[in-house]
Amino acid sequence: MRRIVVIGGGIVGLATARELSRRGDEVVVLEKEGRWAAHQTGHNSNVVHAGLYYRPGSLKARMSVAGNASIVAYAREHGVPVEVCGKLVVATSEEEVPRLRALAERASRNGVPARMVSVAEAREHEPEVSCVAALRVESTGIIDFPAVCAAMVRELTAAGADLRTNSPALAIRTRAGRVEVATPSGVVRGDALVNCAGLHSDRVARMAGLEPEARIVPFRGEYYELRPERRSLVRGLIYPVPDPTLPFLGVHLTRMLDGSVHAGPNAVLALSREGYRWGDVSAGDVAEVLRFPGTWRLARKYAYPTGLAEVLRSLSKRRFAESLARLVPAVGEADLVRAEAGVRAQAMRRDGSLVDDFLVQEAPGQVHVLNAPSPAATGSLEIGAHVAGLVR
Repeated sequence: MRRIVVIGGGIVGLATARELSRRGDEVVVLEKEGRWAAHQTGHNSNVVHAGLYYRPGSLKARMSVAGNASIVAYAREHGVPVEVCGKLVVATSEEEVPRLRALAERASRNGVPARMVSVAEAREHEPEVSCVAALRVESTGIIDFPAVCAAMVRELTAAGADLRTNSPALAIRTRAGRVEVATPSGVVRGDALVNCAGLHSDRVARMAGLEPEARIVPFRGEYYELRPERRSLVRGLIYPVPDPTLPFLGVHLTRMLDGSVHAGPNAVLALSREGYRWGDVSAGDVAEVLRFPGTWRLARKYAYPTGLAEVLRSLSKRRFAESLARLVPAVGEADLVRAEAGVRAQAMRRDGSLVDDFLVQEAPGQVHVLNAPSPAATGSLEIGAHVAGLVR
């Protein structure tokens, strides 16, 4: 029996540990925080993605489509709240219609159940929506991802896994063919290492002696909620047509399992790897970002007008409301209440390009998940199986 050390207690780390355990390995999971799913998994929109946005044949496309089915089945098996409600992607101008049709074609190539619908049919789903055309995606859902993690923890505990919170990796070395990870409570030894550290995955990789292919640059996604009396404006999920030249999807509206409606996220550079507010500043993290050549190359490409617009929208609730009003005109500034933000661990290469697909890098006795942003939670069971298969 092999002993595998997994660093990171988010949904990808736990799903990987679960799969390793199911294959007969002894597993140790090290999580630096005092609870599971403390960062990206616990700060996202809880959407089960369908897989329509991603390049056909990519890991994201394959694992999102397969994961859409597997994570819903897992939730239902373990009593985790989930609802497959579908969503609308709406074109709000004629200029967006060709991009919407291209998205429908990509959905078809990826095996995603989606179809173009008329304005009248779109309004049957969302009476308050504004559009000239829409794409109905049937398999999109909403879920409680932290509850999924809790179910995985219960499974791992029952299987005898060694689960440790408050256990950051302080140092890593390989000796006599085995990996050793120093933690505050002592050294943890294993036959192989799996790095699922999310926001800190590149740092863990360097700690283990690997030069990562990409650097993590944190982007904060900020959200608002609709006031309770205005929640009736949105029945399900309403998304804009994404701009293919930009790295993020744009602000959208999502009805959550508890009936609340989240609006967002925007995307601004975070001033700390765990910077959920403008006041969360780490001088070391900022210096690291500024020293990285890719940051300046990305800035030259996106700082103006895209980056400036995101910052202004971050600072102005009025601007945020105006973006939402393109989708649902009845939404106004007074309808919005600030909600909890998230931080996306976005991998960036030295040339300033953002890593578009999931990125996994290997070394002898090591597997490092270096880029697993959205839709990683949706595809977590598939990613876990893929990574477990790479552990030698």
